[in-house]
Amino acid sequence: MESSLSPRGVIAAFLILAVALALSAAALLHSQQKATSITIHPPRPTETPAPTPTHEPILIYVTGAVANPEQLYTLPYGSRVHDAIDAAGGMTDAANPASVNLAAGVRDGDQVHVSASTGSGAAFALATPSGGVRVRVNSATIAELETLPGIGAVTAARIIEYREQVGEFKSLADLDQVSGIGPRMLENLQDLVAFD
Repeated sequence: MESSLSPRGVIAAFLILAVALALSAAALLHSQQKATSITIHPPRPTETPAPTPTHEPILIYVTGAVANPEQLYTLPYGSRVHDAIDAAGGMTDAANPASVNLAAGVRDGDQVHVSASTGSGAAFALATPSGGVRVRVNSATIAELETLPGIGAVTAARIIEYREQVGEFKSLADLDQVSGIGPRMLENLQDLVAFD
């Protein structure tokens, strides 16, 4: 029996079959998911906090109308005037409690003096060799700085401005960085200021 397909028909059938296979292959490739890439971002390392300074106990000298006056007392850092008075046995009956700022902070080397009711002296003072009150440069106000010899309103404002912009003063030599303060003034201030 003779074939009913002519050579031209065979070629056409072959082309149709080839196109169908190509379309099937393309559909199969298209249906496959693209490869997924996974990126692992490790967590940032935890910063180790800087060690905090361990404060040493402070030594306070207590005088005046207390049970055990004129003695040195060792107190924890951050203590207040009431802690120093308690360590000295508390106020006596002669003390003037209203004239003592019990909440005031004390620092190493301070002297706490409790005046008697009949006394006219200061209730609480930081002793200095000259008998005056020691000014804490890193926390003093303009008015407090002006109590120092040679320090007027302008220089006091410069001290505070320097303190706010540069940081706390560590020693008397740091004050020399403030405009208007020189070696002679530093000599006059050395026993009147504190830097803690």
